[in-house]
Parts: sequence; structure tokens; C-alpha cells
Amino acid sequence: MMSTIKACTGLVVLMGAMTMSQGFYLPGVSPQSFGEGDPVKLKVNKMTSVHTLMPVDYYRLPFCQPKGGPKLDSENLGEFLAGDRIENSPYRLKMKTDMFCEQLCVSNLGRSEAQGVSPNKMVRAIRRNYHNNWIVDNLSAASKAEDDDTITTRYWQGFPVGFVASDTKKAYIHNHINIEIMYHAVETQTEKFRIVRFTVEPFSVKHDITEIKKETDDDDTSDEEQVIVATIKNPIESCDPSNEEKVHTDYDMITYKNREPQLASGQVLFTYDVKWTENKELHWASRWDIYLSMDDAIPAKVHWLSIANSLVIVFVLSSMIAAILVRNLRRDFHRYNRIASDEEKAEDLEEFGWKLVHADVFRPPSFSPLLLSVCCGTGAQLFCMGFLTILFSMMGFLSPANRGALIMALLLLYVTMGSVAGYVTSRLYKALKGKAYQKATTLTAVGFPGICFGLFFIMNILALTQGSSDAVPFTTMVVLLVLWFGISTPLVFFGAYIGYKKESVEFPTSTSSIPRQIPDQPWFMGIPFTLFVGGILPFGACFVELYFILSSVWTSQYYYVFGFLFMVAGILVVTCAEITVLFVYFQLCGENYHWWWRAFATGGSTAIYVFLYSFVYFKQLHASNFATYVLYFGYMGLASLALFLTTGCIGVYCALWFNKTIFGSIKID
Repeated sequence: MMSTIKACTGLVVLMGAMTMSQGFYLPGVSPQSFGEGDPVKLKVNKMTSVHTLMPVDYYRLPFCQPKGGPKLDSENLGEFLAGDRIENSPYRLKMKTDMFCEQLCVSNLGRSEAQGVSPNKMVRAIRRNYHNNWIVDNLSAASKAEDDDTITTRYWQGFPVGFVASDTKKAYIHNHINIEIMYHAVETQTEKFRIVRFTVEPFSVKHDITEIKKETDDDDTSDEEQVIVATIKNPIESCDPSNEEKVHTDYDMITYKNREPQLASGQVLFTYDVKWTENKELHWASRWDIYLSMDDAIPAKVHWLSIANSLVIVFVLSSMIAAILVRNLRRDFHRYNRIASDEEKAEDLEEFGWKLVHADVFRPPSFSPLLLSVCCGTGAQLFCMGFLTILFSMMGFLSPANRGALIMALLLLYVTMGSVAGYVTSRLYKALKGKAYQKATTLTAVGFPGICFGLFFIMNILALTQGSSDAVPFTTMVVLLVLWFGISTPLVFFGAYIGYKKESVEFPTSTSSIPRQIPDQPWFMGIPFTLFVGGILPFGACFVELYFILSSVWTSQYYYVFGFLFMVAGILVVTCAEITVLFVYFQLCGENYHWWWRAFATGGSTAIYVFLYSFVYFKQLHASNFATYVLYFGYMGLASLALFLTTGCIGVYCALWFNKTIFGSIKID
């Protein structure tokens, strides 16, 4: 295991120097070409909110539905676990065919807002800041917002369902959508085109309607005909049928004279425009670039400054270790290995410092060697899973274009790394003279996965009570159980079998039968201080990237700078290893040989800071729902536990390597 960690750390440094500022994109799907006039499907996904963190199905609100009702798209396990619910929509799009104020349907949104009256579903969704997430040709919708002075385009979080006016404090719905699609001609095919950008500009338009047409099963409107579902008494210019020249809806039309937005209540007419524009410069292979960089909303300079900050911390810490450990150890080696004089032997002065605990340093921990072995095995499994996931993401294999791929990769890599968990647990437990082999292996197979599944089951029940699309069906639960007990558990036992068959780890010194008495320790070697100092330096090396990762998880932003993440993860590993080794050396110099659990806690203390930082980050979500608190802190607690196990395992094995090295370098009488 120690050689694995060293090899991985070296590879981190090497790959970090070779990688670019962000991972390159390998398309996860083959391009789709369209001929002029070919139908283009517009699909709708879950609606998301940064205030509730509970995604809901699009058709849970009274939006216009396609004929025959909405139909769910085929989804993979990762999409189900992410809460994605991709369905068809009634919007009709055709390649290179502009549309002007197409009428979709008239929907009754419910009662009007009034004091003392419960608001309707649409109003509640708008006040909770829910956003629509539409998809065309597997490309997520960018959102364009316009006011009197500026036009801004955002490539994450979709577009809002509506808005709350600052003056009236009432909710208004975006009932008119401008759909703007860019395309480019296929060079290898004639009269074929590919979609390279999809932008949506929502408007709120109060259509005074009369003569609402009732839909019947006999209605068979041709695709070439414009659907008329109502007559508009006060049409804007783009919706006026008397205009000979067709024009697209724009901001000036919406704000012209005394036009008012549409309240999110009563009978509402939904309309849309479609505008096609050729973009000869943008090709299909690079169409996701602007999404992944979020249009340079976060400059690469920020990440480089984060790396520089982390490297400064590593340099300072490494300098401390060089100044303290290397100098002191060289002096200790010289003192311990020299031949003592007769006078020194008579006075028994040749042994002092960390050499005094040579007969106890490799004594098994007094508290549960089995639990320590299980925690280290699980930490090694999580380390390998995280390392491979970041590596594959950095190489471009886990692109956001392939929805659910990242969650699928995490899940499958964790399952297949069960053999690593079993092997590491068995090797360490055997070295600690443990005898309950089956108990240790079983606890490794069901311990952390059981915590994850139990928490996920509770969160699934919570999502069901909230009507969220996060709730997964029973069949998905069965699939998770099959992965757990059908693949992961057998692999854990297989790895443990190999580990137990191998010879036990040999230590350079023998352990005495009688434990040595430990003198009183100074206050700065107590557990609170070591946890405080041991966690703050590694956390300081990675907290900037942590902020971007949390923004990606909880606010639907894209995170695709895995080259930076790979380097930061490597710096985190090195920092945790160095700080753990430093404190273990101080502890041994104080003649305290109970270092096993202390090394695990010191290495894992970074996770405590991560969990505390989650409270700081939670403030910007402006959440007020109890279910949101449970969801957020439940999953952040689980993520912090996983990090605690991972960095704790790194701390134990680095401390073990350090102790074997120094005690193997001196002469023991």
C-alpha cells in the first residue's frame, strides 16, 4: 500500500505538470446531422432550485403537455441517481425554419395571489427560484437575460420559471420563450447541418385572449400550419397576424408603452419564437467548450492562484520537516548507532528520545485494531476510486455531454475497488495480530456501503415526501443492492483471501510482552491541538477548489477543470502525509507509542474542516426548508466521512512507513 501511495503521489506531480488548465473534451455521443426542415426534438429535464435543492419533474407544474402525454426518455443509472427526468415536450422545431410567436396552449395556473390565500403551484415554484432545464440535440439550454442596459448569457442553471417583481412583490411567469439555435454545415455531407449552440431568452407577456379553442382528439394540425389556440386582443408586434413582415420577439416589444408582464395565475397563453443562425466558426466537437468554461465566468487565473497558494503551504511544511526531521533524525541516527563507551554503558545513558519506545512502537493499538484495519481498507478503496475518477475525467472520458457518466463512474469504480479494501484490511489486521478475520472482512464489506445505502434510503423517503425527482424507483434500489452484494462484497472477500494468504508484515523491531509506561504529555501533543493543526494546513491547500466543487454539486454549475483538481488532490495527499509524519515524530520523541489512531485522526482531520466549511457555504443557498437542511448536511456529512477515511488511511500508512524506516536504520541491543 505504501508503494502504491508513493507511486500515485509521483504520478500526480508528473501529470500535473503535463496537463493543461482543464481537461479536454472527448464527445460521448456521435454527432447527429439534420437536413433542412427535419424535425428537431426539444426535451425538458428536471427543474432545479438552489434554495430547496429538491429538483422536481417539469410536468409537475401546469405547463403545456405534448399530445399523448409526456414520455420519459431512456436514462442510465447515473441519471436516475442524479434526479434527471428527461421527457418530450410539445415544442415543434425544424432545422433552419424560423417560427414567429407560435402558440402552444392555454393553461390554467390556478388562483390569484392574495393575502391569506395559499399560493398556487406555479407561484410557489417561482418564489423558490426554480429554473427550467431544456435540451436540444443533447445540448443544455443557455439563458439570455436582457434589460435596458445589458444583455447577459449564462451557460449553467437553465432559465428561471418566472420572477418576483420588486415593486408589486407578485410572481410573474415567463410564458413566451425565444429559442435561438446556432448551426453549421457538415463539411463531409451536402445539405446536412449540426446544432452547435442552444440559447433561450424568456419573456413575460400578458396576452389578453378570447375564443379559446378546445383541443379534441380529432385535431390533426399539419406540421406546416401554425397552431392557433386562442385569439389575442392586444398582440405584440411579433404576434400580430396583420403584419405582413414577420419579426422575432425582442425586449423592446415586451416593454413597449404600457405593456404588463403575465401574472402566474389564471388562464395563460404560452407562446414561443424559434430563430436559426448559422455559425461557421463554431464546430460540433467544440460546442461544449463554452459550457465547461462557463463562458470564462471563473478565470483560469483563480485556479492558478489556488495552486500557487497550495504550493506555498507545501513548501513551508516541507521546509519545516526538512529543518526538524532531517536534522534531528541525522543527529539521532549518529547518536544511536555509535558505539557507547564503558562509562556511558555504566550510567545507561545511551538510550533516550524515540529509541526508548523501540520495543513498543509497533505494538497493536489498545483500541480496536479491527476497526482501524476496516477504516484503512475502506479509505484505500475510496482513494483508488477518487484517483481513477479524477484521472479519467481529466482525460475527457467523463464529459457532461454524457449525462450521469460521473456518478456511474464513481459507483462502478467504488464497487470494483472492493478487492483493494479487502486486501488492505487483511494485510493490516494480520500485521496487528488480529484473529477475527471473517468479522473484519464482513465489516469492511458492509460497513461504509451500509452507511451510504442507509443514508440514501432515508434521503429517498424524504424526496418522496417532497415530491422531488431525486426519489429513485424501487428497481434502482434493487440495482444498487445487486452491485453491493453481487459484486462489491465478493471482491472484498477475494481481496481479503489474498491478503491473509500472504506472510505477515515484518517490523524492524520486536515488541515486548510488557507495555512501557507513557510519561505525561505536554498540552500541545494532546488530541485537540493535533487535530486543529493537522487539518488546517491541508484544508488551506484545497479550500478554493472545494468551493468550486460545492458550487458544481449544489448550484448546478459546471466543473471541468480536472487538471487543476488532479494537482490539488496530489498536494492534499502530500500535505496530509507530511503533517502526520511530523506529529508522529513529536509523539515518539515524547515516548508515546500510541500513534496508530493518532496518525489516522491527524490525517483525517482535514475532513472536519471540510464539514465545518459546509456550514459557511450553506449560507449562500438561502434555504429555509427543513428537508433542504437534512439533504444538504446529510450528504455533506457523508462526503466528509469519506474524506476522513481516505486521508486517515494515507496518514496511517505514511506514519507506518516512517516508523519502519527510522527504526530499521538504528542498532537495537
